[in-house]
Amino acid sequence: MPQQSEKRAARRGPGASPSRAANKVRIIGGRHRGRILRFPAVEGLRPTPDRVRETLFNWLGQDLTGRTCLDLFAGSGALGLEAASRGASEVTLVERSRKVCAALEENAAALGERGARIVCGDALEFAARSGGRFDVVFVDPPYGSGLAEKALALLPRLLAPGGRVYFESDRRFPGDARWRTVREGRAGAVHFHLVELVDS
Repeated sequence: MPQQSEKRAARRGPGASPSRAANKVRIIGGRHRGRILRFPAVEGLRPTPDRVRETLFNWLGQDLTGRTCLDLFAGSGALGLEAASRGASEVTLVERSRKVCAALEENAAALGERGARIVCGDALEFAARSGGRFDVVFVDPPYGSGLAEKALALLPRLLAPGGRVYFESDRRFPGDARWRTVREGRAGAVHFHLVELVDS
């Protein structure tokens, strides 16, 4: 999808065609560890690398039992379905591309994840109108799109008390008085952060 799921690959130049190997990603922990998620060969779709996901879920404590999660720019579903694998009670995955949404539905069904809800629509519109409250929100839009900053402006109303946001970009987390950086890391061109509201 031009706005959300067509995430530019960190290891490929602009315009490069996705390879067959790039059309699958492995769940790295939890009850579905080792299961493969397959997704369409959509130009630029960029799953979060295994190494970064492993670090993120170490930060979150590995076991997400009972937590509600929101994957705003779901793409391959690597973050949201990883959270489900690690015990999250409910995971909402928002994706604009109908083709990618269909793959997400198939992957969730293959895993037997009844708590995974796939929303086919615009992430910012969902964030603006949703009445849900989430313990963890994943924000991983296309690099250079400016969507991450727009999403962050909408997230305070969606976070449950003590909730945290995972923010991934091609640059460091922008300064914002509302948010406190809890952890941060970098893997090549990928900057990733775990942040929380200052007054949480």
